[in-house]
This record gives sequence, structure tokens and C-alpha cells, in this order.
Amino acid sequence: MSNDLDFEAWTCPTPLRDTPQVVMGHGGGGAMSAELVENLFLPAFAAASPGELGDSAVLPRPAGRLAFSTDSYVVKPMFFPGGCIGDLAVNGTVNDLAMSGAVPLYLSTGFIVAEGTEMSDLGRVATAMGKAAEAAGVQLVTGDTKVVDHGSGDGVYLNTAGIGVVPDGVEIGPTRARPGDVVLVSGDIGVHGVAVMSVREGLEFGTGVRSDSAPLHGLVADLLASGADVHVLRDPTRGGLSASLCEIASASGVGIDVVERDVPVPAEVKDACGLLGLDPWQVANEGKLVAIVPAEHAETALAAMRAHPYGLGATAIGTVVEEHPRMVVARTGLGGTRVIDLPIGEQLPRIC
Repeated sequence: MSNDLDFEAWTCPTPLRDTPQVVMGHGGGGAMSAELVENLFLPAFAAASPGELGDSAVLPRPAGRLAFSTDSYVVKPMFFPGGCIGDLAVNGTVNDLAMSGAVPLYLSTGFIVAEGTEMSDLGRVATAMGKAAEAAGVQLVTGDTKVVDHGSGDGVYLNTAGIGVVPDGVEIGPTRARPGDVVLVSGDIGVHGVAVMSVREGLEFGTGVRSDSAPLHGLVADLLASGADVHVLRDPTRGGLSASLCEIASASGVGIDVVERDVPVPAEVKDACGLLGLDPWQVANEGKLVAIVPAEHAETALAAMRAHPYGLGATAIGTVVEEHPRMVVARTGLGGTRVIDLPIGEQLPRIC
């Protein structure tokens, strides 16, 4: 037997539990996993959690039709002006439910964490989730955590699935746009994507833009309560306004005319996109919605949206037409037109 073994270089296969970084043992389903849930996730989720996070949740059956959605979040960096991946994941799934007219009720949380992630960063993300869920009035009722080794992940990835209930009489869907309808947007576009890009390595530029990440179900509830007959709702996230309008036109088999100068793009977003060669219409949003309503209900809908904090900048940007079915056309300030295409891919990846 060799006497050259260096015992001082050995490491214990079971890491010490008091560690400033995430280690593989935290995803192993044993004592370290339990301690992570008990000492980090549950305190961070606070009032937004029922006090335990089992593999499944038994929930009361609400009245009405159920809405169900799931989404995953891989934003880089995890923390950006105006938010982080934690509140983004909550608000994103809340908004996906709200776009069907649903009242969001419950969320699940799935964490995929890279080995070596700072425990303090994981705690910040979890705390942001808890605060966002509490602010939105939804509960985090079940969850899961997996740890991947170095090189297989990057910080924290999140998956959230949500359940909500659609009130009786509410019928909202991408196929309901009709010629004569008016296209509304709740405020400035392109803000979230530029906020994330402003802190990307190699893409830093001076801007005061903060992410617009916000839960929109309250805005939707006020819009529906106004009596406006809402045909379509969409939150223009990946692919931005362009993708949302193209998808609606295709699903409903109609054309959409947009007045280019009426689309609200902040100067900071225009400048940043001009610098990077990007189209602000294709930049992701996380706190804006597109609503399509009959022309006779447009003013009622706008008034209801402008009365809500998340719809102060609501404006009409176009109309639904019979011409050029399944196409979106922008009317330029010079009197010309241009076709708005469905984006082929993401202009910049990992912004939501």
C-alpha cells in the first residue's frame, strides 16, 4: 500500500450544513433539503405560503371555470433594475392567468439552482417571490428544488405553475378579435427588456429605465367591471408587441392596422434600442397588456384602465380590419405602411 496519500486534500462527501453557497446536498431530498425548505423558503415566502410545501397541495374547489398556466424563467442577470427573477416569476404567471380573465389563486414553485450559487442570492430570490405573491393575493402552495452541478446551470432558474378561476360570463380569447374592434395598450412598451439589458455584461449604458414587472389581474378586473366587452387580452412578453399582435391576427383571421406614432415608446427605450439595433416593438414587457374591445366600448375601457395604477398610460394604437387578414400593418408618420412580422427569434435571449 502506498504511503503517499494526502489526507489533508480529502473532502467530506457530505458537505457541512452551515454553508454560504448551495451544494449538491441541498437538492438531494434529505436532511439538507428539508433544512433549506424550513430555514430559507418558508420564512422567505412568509404569509404567501400555507406553512408547508409538500409534493402536492390539496386545494378547495372554487366556483367557476379553472384556468391553468405554467412558465419558466431564466433571466440573466437574476437581479435587474426594478426587480429580480423571483418577483418576475410570480407576476409572469399571474399575468398569464389574468389574460384569460381569471382571478389567480395558487402558484407552485420549482427551483433549479446551480451548485455554488450564493445562499444569500437564493434567499433574496425567494423573499422577492414571497412578497410578490402576497402583493398579488396568491398563495405559494407547493414546490420543488433541484441542484445541478457546476457548468450545468447558471444561478437560479424558476418554474411557476398557476391556477385561477374565470368568472361566469367572461369569454376572452385570441380568436375573438373582430373587424371594427379597437386595439388598446396599457402603457409604455419595451421597458422590461431595456432594464435587463442595461445591466448585462458588455451591454451597460446609461439609463434610468426600471422593469415594469407587475401583476395585472387587478387592472383586468377593473376593465371587466367597467362593462366593456373585452374580446382579447394579451401580455406582450417575449417577442414584445409585434409578436402579440401577429398572433392575435393569425388566430382570429383578421388584419390589424396600427398607427405607428400612437404606440407609446419612451425616449430611453428608443435610444437604447437605436444604440443596439433593436426594434422596441419586439422587446419584452412584463407589466403591460394589449386589450381588444369593440369600438363603442373603447372609451369606457380606456377610462377604466387609466384609473388603475398599472394602466395610467393606456392608449388606443390601432384597429382590427377585414383587409390583409392574418397580417399586422403599421401606418407610418410619413403616410406609408410597413408589415409587422412575427419575430423569428429573440433579439436578446434570457430577459424573462
